[in-house]
Amino acid sequence: MPYLVDGHNLIPHLGLRLDSFDDEMALVKRLQEFCRLRRTQVEVYFDGAPAGQAGTRKLGAVTAHFVRQGTTADAAIEARLSQLGRQARNWSAVSSDGRVRQAARAVHAEAVPGEEFAVRMRAATADRAKTGEVGGGLTPEEIEELLATFRDRHKP
Repeated sequence: MPYLVDGHNLIPHLGLRLDSFDDEMALVKRLQEFCRLRRTQVEVYFDGAPAGQAGTRKLGAVTAHFVRQGTTADAAIEARLSQLGRQARNWSAVSSDGRVRQAARAVHAEAVPGEEFAVRMRAATADRAKTGEVGGGLTPEEIEELLATFRDRHKP
C-alpha cells in the first residue's frame, strides 16, 4: 500500500531534528529504505519551500513534494487524496494532524498517526536484521555481482 506522508510531522518521531540543515533529505533516505524493504512507494510532503525551490522531485520510490510558502503540506495531501478519487482507498495518509487523518478517512484511505508510522519503519528495519539481510541497501543482484567479482579475483 503506498503512502502520503506529512514529512515535517514525521521527522521528530524518527529522532531527527526539524532544525537540522538536512532534515528533509535524512527523512527521504529513511523512506527510501522503508520503500525498498516493504516494496512500496511514498509521496512525502514538506511545506514552507521558499520561492524557486517549490516543486516535486522523484527520488527512487519516494516522490518528494516541496510545497510553496503560503500553503501547507496538509492542504497538499488533502488535494492529493481528492485527486486519487476511488483509488484513495488503496493509500495510507501519514500525519499526526487530525485534519489530514479525517480527510483520509473521508475517502476511505487508511489514516496513520506519525508515531505509528515511525514504529512501522523501525519494524521494517528490524525485520531486515532478523532475516540476515546484508549489503547496506544493495539489491540481491548487486550482491551477487560483487561476489562474482571477488570469486574471479581469487581463482587459482
